[in-house]
Amino acid sequence: MSEPYDPASEGAQMSFKERMSYSDYLHLEKVLEAQTPLSSAHDEMLFIIQHQTSELWMKLALHEIGAAIRSIRADRLEPSFKMLSRVARIFEQLNNAWDVLRTMTPSEYTEFRDALGQSSGFQSWQYRAIEFMAGNRNLAMLGPHKHRPDLSGKLEAILAEPSLYDEALLLLARNGFDIGADANRTDWRETRTENEAVLVAWQTVYRDPQRYWMFYELAEKLVDFEDYFRRWRFNHVTTVERIIGLKRGTGGTSGASYLKKMLEVVLFPELWTVRTRL
Repeated sequence: MSEPYDPASEGAQMSFKERMSYSDYLHLEKVLEAQTPLSSAHDEMLFIIQHQTSELWMKLALHEIGAAIRSIRADRLEPSFKMLSRVARIFEQLNNAWDVLRTMTPSEYTEFRDALGQSSGFQSWQYRAIEFMAGNRNLAMLGPHKHRPDLSGKLEAILAEPSLYDEALLLLARNGFDIGADANRTDWRETRTENEAVLVAWQTVYRDPQRYWMFYELAEKLVDFEDYFRRWRFNHVTTVERIIGLKRGTGGTSGASYLKKMLEVVLFPELWTVRTRL
């Protein structure tokens, strides 16, 4: 019988008494000790890990969207394409996570739902930040974060600057496209309204992709991002309805009914409308 394989024989480091290990680098003790179920229900661990990992993916999405915004502002479009592609893939991961949560039945959720109190994913400040950065600037959504000046301050900082879509439109303007009233906006806090001049500008880009390839590519990266974002919202609705039906959410919203309303929100309206015009 051959001897068991020893990785050290090929140079693998096996002693970490005075070296940084994998666990040290990732601070795994903090991460793995952050799951604290409040009930004895078996499925509460699934519920906690589902939402914690989603928040980690959203943290990365914010990192990438912020970098994409800065790249577009600096007329460095190629790096922004990679970042926006990554954001779309992040939302693909978030979509896949719903499949795991949907293995929990209504009966199993009922076992620990009361332990959640009024906590709800509706209160996720990172999700709100993603929407604000993308361009959906519904100021009413600042409400759940007013009790935390540190978090509301981060959201206000996002609202003080142009959104991802705003930067895409300003890019068009810098390159000679007429974007109408969007060229003169100074109050970035409010959600913009669909603009005919912007629609015509995107129409020009889509009718001659070879001439306007960089803007065309940016437009498609934005649509790809919103496509996956919409799927995430839809899967959220389906999962909630499958588990709690039409009951109110723990945070006081109308639950699935509220989430269905969110399906109507469009982040980059002219990029969808232009498809009808072509």
